[in-house]
Amino acid sequence: MRRIIRKKMLLFFKKYHKWLGVIVTLFILLFAFSGIVLNHRNLLSSVDVSRSILPDEYDIVNWNNAAVKGTETISTDSILIYGNIGIWLTDSSFSEFKDFNHGIPEGIDNRKVCKVLLTKNNGLWAGTMFGLFYFNNQQWKKVEIPTHEKRVVDIIDFGDSLYMLTRSHLLVYNNGNFKVRTLPQPENYDNKIGLFKTLWVIHSGEIYGSVGKILVDIVGLIFIFLTITGIILFINRYRVISKFKNNKPVQRIKKINLWNLRWHNKIGWTTVVFLIITTTTGMFLRPPLLVAIADARVSKIPGTELATANPWFDQLRRVLYDKESGKFILATSEGFYYSDDDFLSELKPFKVQPPASIMGVNVLKKTGTNEYLIGSFEGLFRWNPESGEIYDQIKKEPYVKKEVAGPPIGDYLVTGYSDDFQGEKIAFDYDKGALNINKGKAFTTMPQNIHDAYRISLWNLALEIHTGRIYEPILGIFYVLVVPLVGLILLFVLISGFYVWWKLHRMT
Repeated sequence: MRRIIRKKMLLFFKKYHKWLGVIVTLFILLFAFSGIVLNHRNLLSSVDVSRSILPDEYDIVNWNNAAVKGTETISTDSILIYGNIGIWLTDSSFSEFKDFNHGIPEGIDNRKVCKVLLTKNNGLWAGTMFGLFYFNNQQWKKVEIPTHEKRVVDIIDFGDSLYMLTRSHLLVYNNGNFKVRTLPQPENYDNKIGLFKTLWVIHSGEIYGSVGKILVDIVGLIFIFLTITGIILFINRYRVISKFKNNKPVQRIKKINLWNLRWHNKIGWTTVVFLIITTTTGMFLRPPLLVAIADARVSKIPGTELATANPWFDQLRRVLYDKESGKFILATSEGFYYSDDDFLSELKPFKVQPPASIMGVNVLKKTGTNEYLIGSFEGLFRWNPESGEIYDQIKKEPYVKKEVAGPPIGDYLVTGYSDDFQGEKIAFDYDKGALNINKGKAFTTMPQNIHDAYRISLWNLALEIHTGRIYEPILGIFYVLVVPLVGLILLFVLISGFYVWWKLHRMT
């Protein structure tokens, strides 16, 4: 009886290992190729792709698709508008736009600008995805910063210095010199890190730095190899049957099959643990499974990139100095904190936290006494930490926290904000584009020269594929199920393949 059950199990796993593997073939290849691209952003930063070859949803309409982060007035009739479009010079009426990117390397990824600041002494600075720039002699000049990470997410004036924020450190710039400051830990620091971040670096390989990323690249190549050899085995089986029926020789095809089967099995079973880890971690980095881990915290894994003494490793997002209260406001991936002594003692968390997406804070602006504007993929909110009031600036209603956790995004995916457009308050939504939050005059139409210049980087295209968002035009909201469903099927294919190999080869 047991023998019959084992035989049926073997036949079941063989059958569905084959057919489910065929069904997810294209998805696996796309996930693997895009994953390898994602691991080499610096190397591929100059490679762009025209949006015209992509679905209409990727076209730029009304400054959408994260085109704008903010604006900076540099004279009475000169305003810089910046973001993922790079930097463009316009007038006070936003009627004409000129390219202001001269000196910044080609490639839309290189021109993703997080912050532009005109300082008190009329110095003009820009923090980008890949470095810090200073405007001099009619062009941008790159300024080398003394940290391994080069992404500058925010810049503010403070006293006679500039404070520049990377994702992990605060840089103090004064008289041509930099001082790197690791910010003090927050109150009640538990030396733990978000489970989301942990799974992220495991999935990408960053947990072991450059070596880890190369290892994950190899895992991606193994997925590609197993998929291609599996398809060859599947197709050749039917080719053998067809040739045999027509009395044609099949030895060459059988020889090819033997080679493919031998290496498909050998590489598959020796790497199955790594393949399962990569698949499982990837499934939890996207909704709906992301919801289950979004707030979870775990201990740092010893001997890895996570086991750093820096309590703010890859967590810093925005900084603001409030002269009225004498406080620095710090937006991080772990919440909002403040310092009233220039970051000399432990940072204090605000008792009332405003809503902010796990993807990061895009807007942090003072709007009044003890009032700040907070923008992220959760929406745009006016926040008073003293009174605890949180008001939805777009919906024009008090914010009410969801009782049941849902997707880590709100109804408005705010990527930027500006109040430099003729006194109007303009929020920039990822999907909807420019929105006048007071229902006043509509923001100016995106000019053709910016539209044509705003291509999509190869890295971002790979991200759209890897996260499954590329399928949204076809599947609608159900695209969020692509990653978990393909992940579950792939786990079954991996486990069933190992089971079949074990029973047919290891046990014989």
